[in-house]
Amino acid sequence: MTTNDLKEKILTHLTDNAGISYSAEKLAHQLGMDDANQFTPIVQSLAQLEREKKVQVTDRGEFEAVIKQQPLIGTFHGNDKGFGFVDYDLDLPDMYINPDHTRYALNGDQVEVKVLRPAKPDSDQGPEGQVTRIVEHKYEQVVGEFKQETVGNYIGEILLKDKKLSRYHFYVTDKGLKPLDGQVVTATVETYPSDEAPEVLTGAVTEVIGDKDEPGIDIMSVIYAHDVPHEFPKEVMEQANKIPLKVLPEEKKGRKDITDQPLVTIDAIESKDLDDAVVAWKMDNGHYHLGVHIADVSHYVKPGTPLDQEAFKRGTSVYLTDRVVPMLPKRLSNGICSLNPGEERLAMSCEMEIDEQGKIVNHRIFQSVMKSHARMTYKAVNKILESHDAKTIKQYEDLVPMFETMSEIHKLLLKNRKKRGAIDFEAPEAKIIVDEKGHPTDIQLRDRGLSERMIESFMLAANETVAEHYFKEHVPFLYRIHETPDSDRIKAFAEFLSVFGIDVHGDIKNVKPRMLQQVLKDVAGTPEEQMVQVMMLRSMQQAKYSDEELGHFGLGAKYYTHFTSPIRRYPDDTVHRLIKWYEKHGKNEPAKDHWRDKLPEIAEHTSVTERRGIDTERDVDSMKKAEYMEDHVGETFDAVVSSVMKFGLFVELPNTVEGLVHISVMNDDYYEYSEKHMALIGRKSHRIFQMGQPIKVKLVRADKDLREVDFEIVNPEEAPKTKIRVPHNDQYNGRGRGRKGRANNKSQRENNNGNHYRNTQGKWRRSNQENGRQNNRQINRGQTRHHNNSRDHESVRRHH
Repeated sequence: MTTNDLKEKILTHLTDNAGISYSAEKLAHQLGMDDANQFTPIVQSLAQLEREKKVQVTDRGEFEAVIKQQPLIGTFHGNDKGFGFVDYDLDLPDMYINPDHTRYALNGDQVEVKVLRPAKPDSDQGPEGQVTRIVEHKYEQVVGEFKQETVGNYIGEILLKDKKLSRYHFYVTDKGLKPLDGQVVTATVETYPSDEAPEVLTGAVTEVIGDKDEPGIDIMSVIYAHDVPHEFPKEVMEQANKIPLKVLPEEKKGRKDITDQPLVTIDAIESKDLDDAVVAWKMDNGHYHLGVHIADVSHYVKPGTPLDQEAFKRGTSVYLTDRVVPMLPKRLSNGICSLNPGEERLAMSCEMEIDEQGKIVNHRIFQSVMKSHARMTYKAVNKILESHDAKTIKQYEDLVPMFETMSEIHKLLLKNRKKRGAIDFEAPEAKIIVDEKGHPTDIQLRDRGLSERMIESFMLAANETVAEHYFKEHVPFLYRIHETPDSDRIKAFAEFLSVFGIDVHGDIKNVKPRMLQQVLKDVAGTPEEQMVQVMMLRSMQQAKYSDEELGHFGLGAKYYTHFTSPIRRYPDDTVHRLIKWYEKHGKNEPAKDHWRDKLPEIAEHTSVTERRGIDTERDVDSMKKAEYMEDHVGETFDAVVSSVMKFGLFVELPNTVEGLVHISVMNDDYYEYSEKHMALIGRKSHRIFQMGQPIKVKLVRADKDLREVDFEIVNPEEAPKTKIRVPHNDQYNGRGRGRKGRANNKSQRENNNGNHYRNTQGKWRRSNQENGRQNNRQINRGQTRHHNNSRDHESVRRHH
């Protein structure tokens, strides 16, 4: 054996047993080299490896491998005070980065970090680290209002709207466009903060969006800020315009003709892209026939074409207050792909036979030609089924028996879902009403009646049926998954509930949907209901697309996909293509190989575009809600405490507007934070503020640009009192809260908490107003909305 071979053998053994040290004699024995004449080469090799710093000698004189720490890569989440956190592992606490160690990383940057101080065991104190390298900048372009002013070699400055960039100056070079003062523009970033200019970015203007006071420019700014594609390229429109507006005779070949069946669409009044139709009847054997027929978008959007490439790039339609950024051009979404009444349309169909227990005992998936017999609205069907409105019943008397049959099927399907433990969240969702200038004039809560729930049940059934069918065919497929919650998060959730005397029945180490469903049943109708829903959502994983079927925890479903909304979701279009592909090419290995490597990329990309859409919608909603509240400063509102942090209370109004009561304005006492009880408790008065608690608040500030709404508590003396006392080590870090003078410590408080909070595992979360209720936002999003075809068709809405 050569010297190099021996060194490699020794190093491999030590590396494979990292953390274990060996004497030379023991190492020789481990390597099976006990011969005396083999010992000297081993010692010599160890000496060489030590000089090469590949091996080190321990205090006991033994040898161990030098293991180079792999660099940790994560996402930097900056605070406007200069510090930040790096999220580098879903299961580990975020790493705190103090302002001197950020390397000028901006919020959202991918960074490499090293650990300066590890997390303390058995403590909620996470690790502290240092950014060593910026791997990838998040901000390649910025959006803001241009201010014309010559500063050195710069033609002006862009006032950045992004709260996370509010402390930075962006100076505009003369290399690009030269906008007018007050115009909202986009600019590419050429230089980032550095030692020489720690709070400065520079770049050139690439596009003028419009004047800052022009209606709709505020929403367009958000669209640009999230880099949402919103203008269709010329070649995409050219392809769309060549598509016939009628179904051609040759396109019907090989499809089942179901035009004689009384299919109907049931959507919101404003919907224009109708991509699902339903039909139902009672069968001779006592079972039910349910047909879910979905627009065949994949017939018109062929793989590799400009239309397909643009749809993939967008991934989803995005719904923004008074407009939609569609995935497909209107000629398709509102035209040939929309199941308009009286028009023949190509469809992908899923017919199901449902027994008296709500189980799907038979099914068929096929391509069809259909015709909608009526364009029904939720409102009209609710009048028939809930209000029993005589006029509406008379208007649709031919269809009324079918609607009643549909109601029966829905009840059976719902009962079956509840039996298996599906979790149904009932969180309110708002509809923001704006005038012709885009200014919000009202915020209304949306009602979800029987018809909305009924259609939701039907779409769930179709999605599950398609997923199960192709899973059992053992072919590559695209699924919608929602993994079992992390055990630590569920443990923390159970501990949180115990503070309020609420039990989780069952083994929390092996949590089942039924256990969480029972919790919601136990708190239904109580003041704690909304609070428990929010905390439950925070303990859950985020739903996503995957080429692996890992089940859908929230729905209690073993198999789930998205099949029912191809006009607005690219994954559904992909599922349709897969169905056609296996029908045409069979399920042999060559057919399966065609998709096997493509699906992981599609799943990853569409999950990313979905999150981008959700973030964009959330930002527009919070902006418009803050703008609405700007007209109501000084007014008093009933509210509920939605979150309690060390720095104050987040409260939610009945219209879903959320805002902050900062601890610096809680002047009636010195308030201390009890992490165990997630409460703020007055030291002298012993008043307590907890999640779910009703309070009365006064609006003191609203800022549309920063998306901030600030309240103060009216009549704090009406708050309940508690016997809980906050021990010193459970208090907020430092003093200076409540009463006069505590406001002086506001900056220090924010530096300490950065609008962040920890759960009981010590995992840092980002700003509550931005992310704390994001899961809640996602589930709400799928409720029936005023946007075109806005259903998500899932009982736990967009979150799943």
